[in-house]
Amino acid sequence: MSDTSDTTSGKVRSLRDTIREVRTAEAERSDVVVELRDAERARLELLAEELRGVFDEVPRDDEQFIFAVAAGTPPRLWIDMTSFVMMGRDRRTYRFLKDTRMGRTVIRESSNLADVADTITQYVAERIIERERALEGDWVAKRAFRDEPETRKESREGAPAIPAASVAPRPRIDMRHTGWIVAAFLAGVLIGATILLGTAWLKV
Repeated sequence: MSDTSDTTSGKVRSLRDTIREVRTAEAERSDVVVELRDAERARLELLAEELRGVFDEVPRDDEQFIFAVAAGTPPRLWIDMTSFVMMGRDRRTYRFLKDTRMGRTVIRESSNLADVADTITQYVAERIIERERALEGDWVAKRAFRDEPETRKESREGAPAIPAASVAPRPRIDMRHTGWIVAAFLAGVLIGATILLGTAWLKV
């Protein structure tokens, strides 16, 4: 009588050993993911270090920039609330991206750290200039609104007075002449009607 157990192959299967092997494989895969994430973060930190001088020159009162490497999957170097840098799938290419109302836009994509740093520096400069223009526009609008009542007051006080003699008098209508004109018109109408009636009577 043959044994139905798996002794013919000389190997005894163990669930405990299999579970241990699966856990070991998962741990190795996790280590790979962690290593890749750490490698991406290290490259982003190199880029942040390259831009350290630029970040330090930004005015202290300008709070639109973040300049921080955020942990996550994948890690990102945030420039402001809508733009950031992350690594490409090859873990070597820097991708400078910006989220807009029209979707995500790629501003620069390169494996050259210096080129990406130059693009970010240009972007930061443009944002600072835009902010200065917006603040200047607000200041001009507030100044115009503040000075508007004074301008109106000066225009009223500085308006030249019109002398009474220079105002042309309105023509007065002589009611007597008007009465004679109306009477003459009615008399003409009456005479014309009388002539027409007489002509019609003669013809009959």
